[in-house]
Formats: sequence, C-alpha cells, structure tokens
Amino acid sequence: MLRYLIKKSKFLKLLSQNAIERKKQEPSQDSQNTPTNLSQSLKTNLDLIKGVIGNNYDVVIREFTFDRQRQVNAALIYLSGMTDPTIINESILKPLMFESRLPINSAPKLNDIEMIRTTMLSVGEVSKSANIDEIVDSCLSGSTILLVNNCHEALMIMTADWKSRSVGEPKTESVVRGPREGFIESLLTNTTLLRRKIKNSDLTIESMKIGQRTKTSVSIAYIKGLANPLLIEEIKRRLNDIKTDSILESGYIEQFIEDAPFSIFSTVANTEKPDSAAAKILEGRVAILIDGTPFVLTVPMLLIESFQCSEDYYSRPYFVSFIRMIRYLAYAISIFAPATYVALTTFHQELIPTPLLFSMAAAQEGVPFPALVEAMGMGVVFEILREAGVRLPRPVGQAVSIVGALVIGQSAVTAGLIGAPMVIVVALTAVASFVVPAQTDSGGILRILFVILAGFSGGFGMMIGLIGLLIHLASLRSFGTPYLSPIAPLSVSDLKDSFIRAPLWAMITRPRTIGWHDPKRQEFRLKPSPPLEEDTQSK
Repeated sequence: MLRYLIKKSKFLKLLSQNAIERKKQEPSQDSQNTPTNLSQSLKTNLDLIKGVIGNNYDVVIREFTFDRQRQVNAALIYLSGMTDPTIINESILKPLMFESRLPINSAPKLNDIEMIRTTMLSVGEVSKSANIDEIVDSCLSGSTILLVNNCHEALMIMTADWKSRSVGEPKTESVVRGPREGFIESLLTNTTLLRRKIKNSDLTIESMKIGQRTKTSVSIAYIKGLANPLLIEEIKRRLNDIKTDSILESGYIEQFIEDAPFSIFSTVANTEKPDSAAAKILEGRVAILIDGTPFVLTVPMLLIESFQCSEDYYSRPYFVSFIRMIRYLAYAISIFAPATYVALTTFHQELIPTPLLFSMAAAQEGVPFPALVEAMGMGVVFEILREAGVRLPRPVGQAVSIVGALVIGQSAVTAGLIGAPMVIVVALTAVASFVVPAQTDSGGILRILFVILAGFSGGFGMMIGLIGLLIHLASLRSFGTPYLSPIAPLSVSDLKDSFIRAPLWAMITRPRTIGWHDPKRQEFRLKPSPPLEEDTQSK
C-alpha cells in the first residue's frame, strides 16, 4: 500500500511538472505566432522580406538613394509582370530620385515615411504598414513596396497591372437582343461593369480574402436598403467560415456556402452577364464576385430563375411568355420522355393507339434487349458524345458530336441492337435538355432515376418519383428563401414573372420573398396609351 501511495505521489508530481512546463511554453508559442514587424534597418527589412518571399526570379528589388543632401537609402520591391513599370518609373522613382525635398535634419525621422506618402508620390492608392505578412500579401497582389532606412514602416503602392482578356460576349449566355458584354477574370473590371449598370451611391461592394494559400479576393455587392441585412450577415458568416488552402473558381465558393450540399439542385445561381447580375441585385439579391473567374454568384436563388433569360425582359412579353412555357415543356421532356417510353412499352401498352403500337412493335422486332436496357445504353452513349463534344477543341468537338450521333444511331438500328423509336426519343431528349442549360446537371440525374423507376414499376414508379421530387424541392431553401417561391408558398402577385412574363409596366413590385424592405420598384400608372382626342385637338 505504501509503495502504491509513493508511486501515485510521484505520478501526480510528474503531471504537475508537465503542466508547469506547458504553461511556460505557451507564451513562447504565442510569441512565435505573432506577426513579425519591420525594424528601422533597411538591410534587416530586406532580409526579412526575402526570407518570406524566397529567391524567386520574378521578384525585383531596386535599391536606390534619394535626397542628395541627406543621402537616404531606400528600396523598392515588386513582382515583374504583375506591376506597371511606367507607374514605378514615372510616379515613384522619378519623384523620389530627382524631385525629392526632405527637410534638412541630422538624420531621417520616423515620420519621414508619412511625408513621402503625402508629398512625394503621385500614385492614387498608397497605404503604410509595419506588418511583414501584410506587406508580403500586398506585394504578391501587385503592389510595390517602398522601404526607407531608419523607418519601421513601409509604403504599399498600388501598381498592379497584370494581363487579362478584354470584355467580350459571354459564351454561355448568348442573346439575340441585349448587351454583348460579359464578365472577365479581373475582379476590378467586373466591379466596374456593375458600377456602369447601377450608378447609385447605395451600391455597396465589400471585399475579403479567402484561401489560406491563394488569398483570393472575393467581393460581395448589394444595394444598401434593398438587400436584407440578415442576408448580408449570413453571407459574410458563411464566407468567413471557409478555411481552405485555395479558392480558384466560383464553384469552390458555391460548394462551401450552399444550403443543401447533398441535393442535385443548386441553391446558388451564377451568371456571366453584368446586366443579369445587376437585375438580380436590383431585386434585393446579393452578388458574390471572385477574382480569377468570369462567373458571378447571386443569392438567394429560386428554381424559376433557371427558366428565365435576360433577353426575356428586352423583348415583348407575349412571345416571351410562349417561349418561357416552351422551356418548362422542354425540361419536362428531357426528364420524362425516356421514362415514359419505357413505361408505355413495358407495362402500359393499352395506352398506346393501336396503329402506333403496331408500328412500334414492327420496329422493335428482333431487338434482343428490353426497353430499360435500351434507354440506359442510349443515355450513356449520349452523355459520352456530349462530353466529347464539350472537351475536344471546338471544330473537332462539333464533328464528333454530330457525326458520332448519326453513325452510332444508324448503325445500332441497322444492326438490330436498338429500335428506331428509341433513337427518336433519345434525340428529342438530347435537344430538349439543351433548352435549359442551368438545369443540365439535375436533368441528367433525374432522367436516369425516372428511367429506372419506370423500368421496374411503370407509371406507378414514375408517380412515386415525381412526388418525392416535389417534396424535395418544397423542402429546399436558399439562404432562407423557399426554393419553389412564388409557387410554394403561393404568392399571386409574383406569378407575373414565373410561368409567363407580364409587361414591364405591370411588374410594379419586387419578389416578396426577396425585396423585404422596399417592395415597390416603379410607379403604378406607367401603362402606355395614345394621346386623348382632346389633347390632339388642343394642340
């Protein structure tokens, strides 16, 4: 018993010593994690920054001396290829080396860096910092760093000028009538395009850095007073919670902030057109712009947005309403056409008209596979051809998709592997799936799911799948907004821009689930009309 107590006391003493050592080590670890600041020695500061950036060939360090009377040593650090050499030469080096006029003192003072910033640099954006990490991040973003001897702060001069493609027509959202300009990979250019569309002082653009290694610039744009403050705070919270190494495209952000990550339906919309993004912002939504991609995210998203196009609001409402209903019909065909064919030919032959049934039976004669296998096989072949057409270079891809479909379809029918009606159904499905490109991903998965249900249970299985699909859609939310709005929950006033598109003069209010504070977007009496006879006679 005594030995046990001695061992126990030694064990407790060892634990207490370990705890004391851990407490002693904690301050040192915290001190190591604290950011390193600049010193007053120019050589020491250059060594610190070189140690962080490394020995890279594109890092330029230009040491020079300015102020002939005091001979102040300084250095510029910038990345070649990401900065504008004209700004560096004409607005930084020339004023300092040939036009500098510092007060005559015995030695440079700490406030000399502020004097340089305010009186000697002819650059628009200049800030100062003493934090090494902040200085290096600014340099890697295209700024030029100015270090001055005997000054413990550095100037971060915005001289970014990297190459980017010019603003052109977006490839994914072609229109017959409407603006031809699209977003590009430059975040500053994209925010400028938005500013051109919305010349309003309430348009707010806030920026942040996401990605522990890439430090990608991400901006959120909204109109103060139209966007719900709770929505803005929720977006900021989700963006700040992203702790990852890299953000290379808007798809990264989308997958980190969406409401239903396991759903086949996206709850975050994307667009490549500034006019579409501006229209959604004016409804009370929030746009998320990411540096390095032309796709801008908008939230919250409704299902009906997938069936809307920016050109719908530039054309007359009657033909646009007809086309919009065609889009809904095409989406239904792309999902249910193969499943309906499988269900009718396998379980419900009595629903097919007799002449058509005889024709289909003659076409299917000699085909060794059931309708389910035919539909699945042709669906896989179609997806292969579509993927090949997208990934190959454009001239080759078009030839592969067209010639491949014709050759494979005709050869399969001639060889008796599939029936001609199945080729017609798959071709119709393929064309219909391209009408609503925003739902191409969900349509492909639903098409396969409904074909399997129809192959095993016929129309009953399709109805069960449809009910489950509607329940799932009704349960989805996009940043708190019902995904099926304005259908579920029903909002009669918002139906004017759902299945049909009412005239613009009749669309007085914003969507009720989005325009929370200021639902009115225009005056009530804007319906155009010819002049009255009394007015014409008076004239």
